[in-house]
Amino acid sequence: MNEIEQVKKMKKIGRLISVFMGVTLSLFLSLFGNLFSGHFAWQNWLISFGITLIISLVIGFSVPMKKVNDSECRRHNLNPNAFSTHLLLSLISDAIFTPAITIVMVLFAYFMATKSGAQLNLLKMMITSILESYAIGYILILIFTPLYTKLAFKICGVELKTNSER
Repeated sequence: MNEIEQVKKMKKIGRLISVFMGVTLSLFLSLFGNLFSGHFAWQNWLISFGITLIISLVIGFSVPMKKVNDSECRRHNLNPNAFSTHLLLSLISDAIFTPAITIVMVLFAYFMATKSGAQLNLLKMMITSILESYAIGYILILIFTPLYTKLAFKICGVELKTNSER
């Protein structure tokens, strides 16, 4: 495989991971957000899932996570295959994706609830939701990124080498 084909394949892998992670983060964060509100409604969940999915995909396709991760590894002289590096890179991904998703979800929930006459404190909702979403998002990113990376490589027909094979 020549260099141009390899670059195209790696970009396809990156897009697949972005789609997989976007769907996963949107699904779980919108589900947990609606469940934690105490007033779960399928219609509201579907709307918030759709909105957050669009946001996740826009972020995923516009932020080059591979470049961000590689840059952080170089900047801090980290071994990209170490678990401690995975912990840090998951935190960085969480800081990129979670705030935008959470802010939109909270604003949507707030406006839907106040439209129905509920008296809510937006600041309290926002702070609580961001803290919960950061924790949930971090765990999701930590667990699913390696799984989706392996899946994307497999779908694209690229063999991943284990640490002992490098």
